[in-house]
Amino acid sequence: MMAFHAVRFPLDVALGARGGPERKTDVVTLASGGEQRNGRWRHSRRRYNAGYGIKSRADMAAVLAFFEERRGRLHGFLWRDGLDFSSNGGAPTPLDQAIGTGDGVSSVFALSKRYGADFDPYLRPITRPVAGTVRVALAGVEQISGWTVDTATGLVGFAVPPILGQAVTAGFLFDVPVRFDTDRLDIELASFDGAEAPSIPLIEIVP
Repeated sequence: MMAFHAVRFPLDVALGARGGPERKTDVVTLASGGEQRNGRWRHSRRRYNAGYGIKSRADMAAVLAFFEERRGRLHGFLWRDGLDFSSNGGAPTPLDQAIGTGDGVSSVFALSKRYGADFDPYLRPITRPVAGTVRVALAGVEQISGWTVDTATGLVGFAVPPILGQAVTAGFLFDVPVRFDTDRLDIELASFDGAEAPSIPLIEIVP
């Protein structure tokens, strides 16, 4: 049975990987030469190739053990995107991201990260915040207590619902939930202390 393992892929290898977000758009060319475009996915989905991060036999051995423990594509795990892992690109502050507005009733708010300006921003759900890094504020005042965060869902829960009109903001570090997108590793021993695996594809597990 598939499961999610809350363990992070070897960080040294991940930081040398390639990848980024993918979207699915249907483009139809009309008889007039014009186009009609339709976005099929509400959320982007990230793909990575960890093979570019392999620099030594030690790296390859660590990835091999990690792959076997995940049973190939079967179990998900955590991935650190070296470019995009923070609510503000650096050390989190409690004012980084707006995650809701109090109504006096709701006590649970989902972490998200905003991309783009006011024209048509994209709000990305953040489901795997890093434990101990989440900071929360109400109306601009950091809350040291009175709330909890579920690191398996990204949901922030308050003991007392924020009052009507109160801005709820948060800052955090986060990982990407992914799985291997292959059941086979093709490994080449390039030299005495070298090993290569040109393709180790990973794909994001979307909510």
